[in-house]
Amino acid sequence: MNTSAIRDALEARQVWIYFAAVLAAVAAGLLIPGPDVREGTINPALALMLFVTFLQVPMAALGRALRELRFMGALLAVNFIAVPVLVLGLVQFLPADPLIRLGVLMVLLCPCIDYVVTFAHLGRADARLLLASTPVLLIAQMVLLPIYLRLFLGAEAAAYVQPGPFIHAFVWLIAIPFALAVVVQAWAARTATGERVSSWLGLAPVPATALVLFIVVAAVVPQLGQALDKTLSVVPVYVAFAVLAPIAGWAVSRLAGLTPEAGRAVAFSAGTRNSLVVLPLALAVPGAVPILPAIIVAQTLVELIAELVYVQFIPRFDARRPD
Repeated sequence: MNTSAIRDALEARQVWIYFAAVLAAVAAGLLIPGPDVREGTINPALALMLFVTFLQVPMAALGRALRELRFMGALLAVNFIAVPVLVLGLVQFLPADPLIRLGVLMVLLCPCIDYVVTFAHLGRADARLLLASTPVLLIAQMVLLPIYLRLFLGAEAAAYVQPGPFIHAFVWLIAIPFALAVVVQAWAARTATGERVSSWLGLAPVPATALVLFIVVAAVVPQLGQALDKTLSVVPVYVAFAVLAPIAGWAVSRLAGLTPEAGRAVAFSAGTRNSLVVLPLALAVPGAVPILPAIIVAQTLVELIAELVYVQFIPRFDARRPD
């Protein structure tokens, strides 16, 4: 069986592979002590997943993607206008506890800059557009998150946002894997050995994504029980967000007249949040443990399940210009 056939077989069975990874991770998280070890492997696994995903994105097309101003406008409008309005409505259904609301706002107001590229690629969205937009999304959320927290919760909440975790995530999860992917693509274009290596690495996105799912879920499951009642109180809001946010993204992409692939990318971005980057911010909040980490990782679990649904349903979105 050649690499193309193996890749097609993996992609055809990807949902079952991911569900198996999640179920195995829940069992591991409940039965195996020592989540700190697993937590230390999340970023390397994410970096690997993004590296093999970037390999599938033609780097030569990224320059053109940066000039897609209509897409960038729609992406920013969804993530920093439509989503905050949606989140403001949803938090009204949360308990009045400021710590609970802080955690939910922190995670839902920050669009993902890492594994959304992988899931968008698997969901037949334009992953190159999302990849090209990551610096813009990163800077925008760093600037706007304190403003939104101040508006929604007051001045004290805005002081909890620091740039360090955002910059660290961008360097290690975007810049370095991207640079390595550029090197491998250049190698593949020049030598037969490089082409073979690139072809075999093309088999890795689905296994690498399953590995990330396993590590993240196994790491966060033990934390959920430490604040179970408060964690369960936020789950309906996360589920509602997971359903409504991609629809909002798709609606804006229709209004912007984007291509179907670009519209799917906007939908994926709207529904996918920056929980793994926001978690260090939450841990820096005085008195955060265990409530804030549990609230944020609960969103991760809901989102990972939602991503498996998105991969199946968002490819059906056809964001053509309305008549």
